[in-house]
Amino acid sequence: MLKFIHLTDTHLVAPGRALYGIDPAWRLRQAVQSINAEQGDAAFVVVTGDLAHWGEAEAYAALREELRALTMPVHLLVGNHDDRGRFLQAFDDAPITADGFVQSSFMAGGIQHVLLDTNHPGVSWGEFCSARAQWLAQELASHTHPVHLFIHHPPCAVGIAAMDRISLRDPGPLREALEPHRGRIRHLFFGHLHRPIAGSWRGIPLSTVRATNHQVALELGNTVRVPGSLEPPQYAVVLADDEKTIVHFHDFGDRSPRFDL
Repeated sequence: MLKFIHLTDTHLVAPGRALYGIDPAWRLRQAVQSINAEQGDAAFVVVTGDLAHWGEAEAYAALREELRALTMPVHLLVGNHDDRGRFLQAFDDAPITADGFVQSSFMAGGIQHVLLDTNHPGVSWGEFCSARAQWLAQELASHTHPVHLFIHHPPCAVGIAAMDRISLRDPGPLREALEPHRGRIRHLFFGHLHRPIAGSWRGIPLSTVRATNHQVALELGNTVRVPGSLEPPQYAVVLADDEKTIVHFHDFGDRSPRFDL
């Protein structure tokens, strides 16, 4: 069975700074230590965007150093908080398309894992243009395996109004690229929302987890502001084989007592 980790929204800042009273690098370090100690047999880690909060070069350098400690490969997406150019300077081995987008695909456990780029400079919502969609359509057409998709912005509203306004602005190109292959799409993993959420979109199962630094509070009726919180951070442990994809949400900082039942 394939095992991998879904981590998201690390929001690193320049060393010596805090974000909402927390050092994001310290929080990410806790996640890395937990992954190595508790999930060391995982095949890889995927981080679904918002790697740096202000897109600073120093933040990406700090991120690179923190991720070096992982004992398995890591695959990175960019989100709306990211600066694609500065990210690529720090991670000059990151795969990009001919159009310069941070998109890639790899096989593991008999499943095609496809990483997408929804970053559009200067805005908080996601964009998925025709060039990105054409790459996705070609990539999916080149395989017949089951598919795991990874994206930063969710392609649909989730009921948190302030966040729904800054989700994927136009999911049409994504929807059209996926439609011929919808029966093969096993799961869609996304970030951006800083909450444990699961559901489906057009019959495709999807999920996300809390961020490593700060969270979005569950206020479904809030239409004006983004409600923040300091709920415990998470990562997801994903198990997949020929028949299923299972997602476990792990509050890695939880220190509550454990005992046999």
